Amino acid sequence: MNQVEMLEENIIKTEYSEIMQKSYIDYAMSVIVSRALPDARDGLKPVQRRTLYDMYELGIRWDRPYRKSARIVGDTMGKYHPHGDASIYDALVVMTQDFKKGLPLIDGHGNFGNIEGDGAAAMRYTEARLHKITEQGLLTDLDKDVVDFVPNFDETEKEPSVLPAKFPNLLVNGSEGIAVGMATSIPPHNLAEVIEATKAYLKDENISTKGLMKYVKGPDFPTGGIIINKDDLLEIYRSGTGKIKVRGKVDVEKSKGGKTKIVISEIPYPMIGSNISKFLSDVAALSESKKTLDIVDISNQSSKEGIRIVIELKKDADVDNFINMLYKKTRLEDTFGVNMLAILDGKPETMGLKKIIRANVEFQYQVATRKYTNLLEKEREKREIQEGLIKACNVIDLIIEILRGSKDRAMAKGCLVKGETDGIKFKSRESKVMASQLMFTERQADAILDMRLYKLIGLEIDALVRDHENTVANIYRYEDILSRKDSMTQVLINELDIIKKEYTRKRRTVIDNCEEAVFEERKVEEMELMLLMDRFGYLKTIDLSTYERNKEAVHNENKFVVKCRNTGKICVFTDIGQLHTIKVSEIPYGKFRDKGIPVDNVSNYLSSKEEILMVTSQSDLNLYRLVFVTADAMVKVVDGGEFDVNKKTVSASKLMPEDKIISVHILKDMSSIVLRSMEGYFLRFSLDEIPEKKKAAIGVRAMKLNAKDKLEEAYYIQNSTDSVIIYKEKEINLTALKAAKRDTKGTKIRV
Repeated sequence: MNQVEMLEENIIKTEYSEIMQKSYIDYAMSVIVSRALPDARDGLKPVQRRTLYDMYELGIRWDRPYRKSARIVGDTMGKYHPHGDASIYDALVVMTQDFKKGLPLIDGHGNFGNIEGDGAAAMRYTEARLHKITEQGLLTDLDKDVVDFVPNFDETEKEPSVLPAKFPNLLVNGSEGIAVGMATSIPPHNLAEVIEATKAYLKDENISTKGLMKYVKGPDFPTGGIIINKDDLLEIYRSGTGKIKVRGKVDVEKSKGGKTKIVISEIPYPMIGSNISKFLSDVAALSESKKTLDIVDISNQSSKEGIRIVIELKKDADVDNFINMLYKKTRLEDTFGVNMLAILDGKPETMGLKKIIRANVEFQYQVATRKYTNLLEKEREKREIQEGLIKACNVIDLIIEILRGSKDRAMAKGCLVKGETDGIKFKSRESKVMASQLMFTERQADAILDMRLYKLIGLEIDALVRDHENTVANIYRYEDILSRKDSMTQVLINELDIIKKEYTRKRRTVIDNCEEAVFEERKVEEMELMLLMDRFGYLKTIDLSTYERNKEAVHNENKFVVKCRNTGKICVFTDIGQLHTIKVSEIPYGKFRDKGIPVDNVSNYLSSKEEILMVTSQSDLNLYRLVFVTADAMVKVVDGGEFDVNKKTVSASKLMPEDKIISVHILKDMSSIVLRSMEGYFLRFSLDEIPEKKKAAIGVRAMKLNAKDKLEEAYYIQNSTDSVIIYKEKEINLTALKAAKRDTKGTKIRV
C-alpha cells in the first residue's frame, strides 16, 4: 500500500457544522465544569479549591504566620491552575472579603479592597493564611483518603477533585459566576441556620422544602438589609430560581436646628462596590432635577466600622415620602436574581434548597464511609501488633533466648512466625519445643524484633495494655459507625454541632413582607422657559423675564435659543441623522451668567463627534414640517409628528454612505430655499418642489453637483423679504437670485 492510499484511509469526511458544534460544546462544557460554576458538594469553583489546597500544602495554617499572596498565587498557578495569576488572586481576594462572603475562608492581612469598590493592593503587598473554619470544615481528613485525588494539568502533582466539606458551603458562602450560555447566582446564608437545616435533613430525608425553611429563613447577606418579599421565598427555594427584593436599612435622626437626618446603615447586597457611589450620584440627581427640594446635604461617612450614608433634609420635609422615593428612584431597594446552578455528578443543574443540602449530605456520608473504613483498617493493624507485643511480654525470656541463639534476623523471624528452630541454639529442649509453637504473624514478628528493651518496664507494659483496650474500643466504634446508618448520622450531627458552636453568628438580614414603596412626586408648576446652548455645547434654562432683559446678549452669546416648557422635552438634531431627546427638567435652571452643563452630560447617547444642527422643543415639532438637506444635495420634507417618540435617541434621517446632513430647518413662513456649494454654485427654488417623505427615506436630489463638489449651506427666504448674506466678503441678496427648478446646477457666483 502506497503513502497516498494510506492517507486516504485516514481521512474522515464529515460536515463542517458538526465539527464546529462538537468543538463548541466541548469548549462550553470545559468552561462550565472546570472554571465558572461551583461544585454542589463543597461549594467551590476549581480556582478556589486549588488555592485553598495549595495554602494547605504550603502549611499556611490559621495558627501560623501570614505568607505573601504572590507566593500563594505563584505556587497555585505553577502546580494546579495555569490560567493566569489575575484569576487566582481575584479568587483569593474575594475569599477574604467579609462583605461578600457569609463566612470568609481566607484570613487576609493588608489592603484587600473595601465595600465601596476600591480594589485590593497588588499581590506583592498583601499577605494571607487560612481561616480556622476552612481547615476544620473543608480541609480536615484529606490525609485519610476521603476524596479522590486526580493528576494536575501536567501530571506532575496530585490535587483533590473536591474538598471534604463538612457543611453545605455552597449555601453559606453563595456563589456567582458566568459560564457559556448559563450563569449562577446563589445568595449567602447564615451558617447556624444551614447547619440546623442539614441536621433536620439527616434526621428525616423526607423533609420538605417548607420544613427546611423553618431553619433556613432565607438569605443572610453580609451587608445586612431587609428582604421585603418573604412570601416569595418558598417558591424560590423550591425551584432554585427567582427574584429577592432587598432594601437598605434606614434610620431617622434629629439634628440641631430641627433638621432631619436620613441615615443608611445597611445597604442591599447588590449595591456593594461602585454602586454605592452611583447611589450617591442618583440622590444628588434627584435634587438637581427638582424631583425633590428637601435635600440640604449628602455625605458618605462610612468607615471600617460600617456603612453610614447621611442625607440631611429640611425641617418641613415629608420623611416617609422621601424614604419611599429613595426606594423607588435609587438602588436603595434592589433585586437579587437567584439562580442556584451548580455542578452535580459532573453536570450543571439548577437545584432547590433541599437538593443542595441532599448533595452535601450524601457527599458527607461518602467521606465518612471512606474515613472510618481507613481508620478501622489502621486500628485493626494496630490491634494485631499490640496483641503480639502483649503475648511477647508473657514469654519474653523465650524470645530473648531465640534472639541470642539466632544467626540473623531472618532466622529469628522464621522461628517467631513459622516455629522454625533449625540452626537456633537453645538452652534446653523445653525451650526449643515452646519456640516451635509460637506462631506470631508477620506484622507481630517485625514489631517484636523492633521492640526496645525499655518496653519491658512494668509501666510500659501497663500502657501497652491500656492502648490495646482503647484500640479494641475504637474498632468496635468504627464497626458500629460503618454498619449502622444511625451511628454515622449521629457522627455527622456531632461534627456539625462543633462547627456551629464555634463559628455561629447572629443573622444580619431581616426578612419580612413589606408593602411596595409609594411616594407622591412633587407637582412641578408648569412654566415657560428659554433654553440656551452656547457654541461649546453648554446647556441651561432661564425664565422669560431674564431673557427679555438680556435679549441681545442672549442671542449674541448662544448658538441656539429655544422657548420651551419645564415639563417638556428638547429635540437635538445632528449631522449624522440622529435625533436626541432631553427632558427640560434634567437641564439646570438658573441665572443668565451661569455656566450650565455639557449637553452630553444629560444625553449619554450624544457623541462628541456629532455636530448639532438644530435644537427645538418637541411640542413645536408636532405643529410643523421639517426640511433636511445633505452634503450630497439630497433633500426631503418630513412631518414633525414622526418625531414624537419616547426613546432618548432615534434615527431622524437615512443617509447614503459618507454623506451627512448640513441643515435641518422648521418650515413656518418660508417659501424658497437657496443651496450653496463649496465651488460657489447657488441654486434657488421653491420649497413646494421638495416632496414630503418618511424619516426613514433618503430623499430626492436637490442640485446637480460636480464630481468633487459638496453642499456647504442652505438658506431659507420668505416672499418679498430681502435676505442678504456675506459670501467671501461680498454681499449677496438671495432674494434677487433667479428662481430655478430643483435638480439643476444653479448659478456660479464669482467674487
